[in-house]
Amino acid sequence: MDTTAAPTRRLELSPTRYAQLALASAVSLYLIVLTGAAVRLTGSGLACESWPGCQEGAFFPAIGEHSSIEFGNRMMALFPIVLSLAAWFFAYRTLGLPRWVRWLAGFTFLGTIAQAPLGLLTIRLDLHPLMVATHFLLALVVLATATVIAVEALGNAHGRTTSPAPRWLQLAGLVLVAACGVLVVTGTLSTASGPHPGDSAEIERFWNLLDAVYVHVRATAVFGICFLLLLVWLHRNRNRAGVLAPGAGILLVLLLAQMAVGELQWRNQLPWWLVLIHVAMAALVWAWTVALVTALWRTPRRLSG
Repeated sequence: MDTTAAPTRRLELSPTRYAQLALASAVSLYLIVLTGAAVRLTGSGLACESWPGCQEGAFFPAIGEHSSIEFGNRMMALFPIVLSLAAWFFAYRTLGLPRWVRWLAGFTFLGTIAQAPLGLLTIRLDLHPLMVATHFLLALVVLATATVIAVEALGNAHGRTTSPAPRWLQLAGLVLVAACGVLVVTGTLSTASGPHPGDSAEIERFWNLLDAVYVHVRATAVFGICFLLLLVWLHRNRNRAGVLAPGAGILLVLLLAQMAVGELQWRNQLPWWLVLIHVAMAALVWAWTVALVTALWRTPRRLSG
């Protein structure tokens, strides 16, 4: 009996298993956004001054809230590193995936692993707001690429349908993602200029809070207009919209919740825990927008594992 092919088969993943792996990778990258935001908002950014250990000569942090939060974020980062590496490796060993998924999975892993030296550089520069913002935005970029991979993997596992969206709507979807990206960037700049610099010490701010919020609110309006166009089309074509209609409905709920939290945090002078909820909602809106627009182009039969 020929056993030479057995090791290769053991290293292969079925499309369904790969879809589950891709979803797990995307979820882990979402969670690391939250733990990273918690580090900043609780003033724990400089609690561990060394890397990979917390302090020189001490790998684990001393007992203390801030150092535990920062070190916990570093430990949490191991999960997206391992999962994104696995998603990259098995992208070559799962039938049906196009070549661009392999390249995108490689970029996702490299972007995830790059967060470690970038985080160290951010500490060395005493949490310069531009470095903190870059650190956060890179996390959102790899979250987006992992989301695209997950949607494609779902289509590969469960089948695709011909996209019901006309080409102009697909292109409008790209504008929607770009507008959402501007929304996230201006939100990041608002945080960088706000009262939560990342450490209990005096940290340099970037820009002026009121100016940053002024731009952020207008970016929200642009995003809202683009999304409204998508909603109108989906409502008028709901009989053939497939997964796009419930996907857009979920995004609408997320947006309304995000707006409510944003208004609440502003009226309550930006308490850190409300800002953290706002960041969590923003990252979720970003990931879901990317998923929805990906589905406009590559429509899976369903948006779940």
